[in-house]
Formats: sequence, C-alpha cells, structure tokens
Amino acid sequence: MSYVSPRALRRFAVAAGLSLAALGSLSATSSATPAVPSPRVPPPARHEDRPDHLTVTVQDGPERAARTYELDCHPGGGSHPDPAAACAALDRNTQWGKDTFAPVPDDSFCTMLYGGPATAHVTGTWAGRPVDARFDRSNGCEIERWDRFVPLLPSPGA
Repeated sequence: MSYVSPRALRRFAVAAGLSLAALGSLSATSSATPAVPSPRVPPPARHEDRPDHLTVTVQDGPERAARTYELDCHPGGGSHPDPAAACAALDRNTQWGKDTFAPVPDDSFCTMLYGGPATAHVTGTWAGRPVDARFDRSNGCEIERWDRFVPLLPSPGA
C-alpha cells in the first residue's frame, strides 16, 4: 500500500479545483460570446447564388437571330416576357427525385412529325440543381417536351 502525504494531497486538490474553475469559466465565456463575431446582416446575394435562375436562348431557325431571356423564380422576375407563367410551367414540371429538364430517352418511339427549326438552350440553376438543357422540335417526342415548357419556351410561331 502506498502512502500519500497530506501536503501532496492538498496540492492535488487545489490544482484540481483551479482546473475545474478555469474550465467552467472558459465554457461559460465561449457559450455567451462567439469566438468569431457573426455579421448582423447577411452578405448580399451574388447572381450565381440565386437558387432558381435560368438563362433561356431561343432561335427560331438558322436564319433568325437568337433571343436570350433571364428568368428568376421564387419570386419571379428577369427579362423573360412572362416570368410568372414561365415559373408556373416549371413548377408544374418539377417532381421530387426527377430531372425536370431530362432529355427524351434514347429508346423512345417517337412520331416522325417535324415541328420546325426552332431550338432552345436553357442554362442556370433550378431547384438547387445545375441546368444545361437543349430543346428542338425534330419529332413528336421533342415537340411534346418543348410544349410542356411553354411559356418558358415560346409557342411555335410566337
């Protein structure tokens, strides 16, 4: 059995008490005051940080000039001719777990119906996901896909 002198025991008790006191004051201070002060106002939103922002470029044919529109949703805005209706069309086509802008599957059976030379390119961010989608009206499936996005994409002849 070992012997501990009363003086050594007293020194150990004092050191332990001081350590606990210091630890208690440190945790009280750190919970009351953050180590890094947080700003009172959030930083301004950057253009690329907006969650629902799309750029739509439409060309009605090779001889026609391309038109480009910006679209913001939630809230709606931008240079698109009808942002509220375009955002509503996007909301209708958005389903959880599915790519809103998915192309027509390669193994689809499509009618050989030609809808005209119009093409569109949509880029940006929708529902937190990056978008880089191309549209045309080269067959019945592509026409149906385009029409689902009207008025984000213009109606033929508009």
